[in-house]
Amino acid sequence: MGKRRKSSRSGVADASGAGRAEKRQKIRDVFVPRPFEGLTDEPEWIALRELVPAASAPLTLTPGLVEEYGDRPVTLATVLPMATPAITKPDGRIMIGLQRHVQSGDVSRDLAEALLCALRTEPGGTVSVPALPGEGPRLPDVLVDGPLDITMHEGFEFWLDPGADEDPNVKASLERANASIYPTVRLSAAPAAYWCRVSDKSHVRWVLPDDEDAALDTLSRLSAAGELTLGAETKFAGMFRAHGRLVPVWDLPRDAAPESWEAPLADFAKRYAAALADPAPLDAAGRRAKQGLLGRQLTLR
Repeated sequence: MGKRRKSSRSGVADASGAGRAEKRQKIRDVFVPRPFEGLTDEPEWIALRELVPAASAPLTLTPGLVEEYGDRPVTLATVLPMATPAITKPDGRIMIGLQRHVQSGDVSRDLAEALLCALRTEPGGTVSVPALPGEGPRLPDVLVDGPLDITMHEGFEFWLDPGADEDPNVKASLERANASIYPTVRLSAAPAAYWCRVSDKSHVRWVLPDDEDAALDTLSRLSAAGELTLGAETKFAGMFRAHGRLVPVWDLPRDAAPESWEAPLADFAKRYAAALADPAPLDAAGRRAKQGLLGRQLTLR
């Protein structure tokens, strides 16, 4: 959050000053640690925002917005050209970007405002989105909630319309984005679990659906029992904290096929579920393991 410039006039109370104070209050930033809380696919929203380079999913407007703006197709994208928040196509389609340069402390509010700004923009026009949208609708207020129908992409060509004469800046952004993309595969063994290959290593990353404290205790219990890996030649690398959820990460042999990790992850998910259901407090070994895990976590924000 940027610093506000102080007024050069102090000690003066007038109507215009009160108006400015009211305006500043309206756009005050507020940090929301779990912006996707309450959504059916909360872990997938987190994964698409923080872990997945190129993917998309259709979204459904609420009946009220359809009545007001028409049934315009809306697509959620991991990122859009030049990390813009939203674009409108000449045929009325809308795309909303999860990963963007400018954002407030409430990602859900940012995305809802980007969608509303796109709906108010003429098809094919440039969408203007405020950096700090202030109070207003959030994702559950503008979308029909439900599971995300995610499509993975090897590149960002899904930005472009076949045969359309795209902006040269968009094409340049596409080339840069494709050059930086890393292979990523969505796994079916657990929701919001993804295999990826980054540099000289491969990884499995899984956004856990459970409360952070419960998930941490569960991972600690498994660590103390020596059951935190995905099998031979794998290593528990640590975990991210992302939007109120934990994301354990495993280092894998680089060249093993992504599908070869479906069974090991499914087995781990069963061990995780059993440990999560254990009502006993952590023993001494579990508490020591917990301290070790806390030292190997990184917060994504």
